[in-house]
Amino acid sequence: MPADTNRDSQSGLPEQRWPGERLGLPESGPRSIARPGRRIGALVVDWALSVVISIAFFEYAAFATLGIFALTQIVFLISASGSIGHLIFRMRVVPMRGGWIGPWRPIVRTLLLCLVIPALIWDRDQRGLHDKAAGTLIVLI
Repeated sequence: MPADTNRDSQSGLPEQRWPGERLGLPESGPRSIARPGRRIGALVVDWALSVVISIAFFEYAAFATLGIFALTQIVFLISASGSIGHLIFRMRVVPMRGGWIGPWRPIVRTLLLCLVIPALIWDRDQRGLHDKAAGTLIVLI
């Protein structure tokens, strides 16, 4: 039986060999789905920068840190298609259908990311609910 007709025994969906295959993305290299290690690394960098700014200007107020994190996510996603952490780890946040990410996708994505839980629930393409709701992917550049 050809590989593309094999079905996952639990979901009944076609098996895929790597995250993003069913979306037409390559297994590795540019435009492939960013794996969890890079994504977590980028999140740590972004949060650490937010903590540093919060300490410098707000004597480390928790809500100030979260606000700084959210603001920097939105601004950098709109202007550079990735946060500082994403760019350091050579990733971009792109719309599923291509084109410019626009302002609404970063806002929706960031608000759900700040709630934490949606970002922890992934599909088999390693897209969190925050990315699914915003219609975005995190890919390598």
